[in-house]
Amino acid sequence: MLAYIKGKLEMKLADYVVIDINGLGYKVFMSEASMDKLGQIGDIVKVHTFYRVREDDISIFGFNTYEELRMFELLISVSGVGAKTAVAMLACISPSEFAMAVISNDITKLVQIPGIGKKSAERIILELKDKLKKDENIAKQAKEEIKEVITENQNIEEAMSALQVLGYTRREIEKAFEKIEKNNLTLEELIKRGLSALSK
Repeated sequence: MLAYIKGKLEMKLADYVVIDINGLGYKVFMSEASMDKLGQIGDIVKVHTFYRVREDDISIFGFNTYEELRMFELLISVSGVGAKTAVAMLACISPSEFAMAVISNDITKLVQIPGIGKKSAERIILELKDKLKKDENIAKQAKEEIKEVITENQNIEEAMSALQVLGYTRREIEKAFEKIEKNNLTLEELIKRGLSALSK
């Protein structure tokens, strides 16, 4: 319902901010790390939002970037991972690091996050990898246009898979990678450059 909220930052509290839009104060739940990056009281700020409606509660969750929002949506789709846990994870791991952990089965990386045990980490990797496989099948059926330079480089292929974990389609990623310099970059650098290109 709400793609983003843009307005004056009125308050910063323990786990949420209040953003004023034409005299209405919107209570937006955010991680402490995200709030630190948001700006100062009185600034005009923009947050990407997830609008959650339950029988006994309506809540808005806010994120600094669209990639953080995508990561949050993926996390809460995993059985046993709630909104508060997902927000806490965002405070401890970036979208690019998260995607890398999923595609490389890095359970050790995920269990370092408060509230995530080994079983939860295994479930996150299993369920999100399954979604990635489905996305790849859809992409193959629709159109297969992967350039030789991409398929020959394992780092590039893994970076593309990591970006698919964050919700981008194979075609979107291919177009983004056509615009960036890919030679002699680490996997993490490729993911970061890919995210930057996709955000434009």
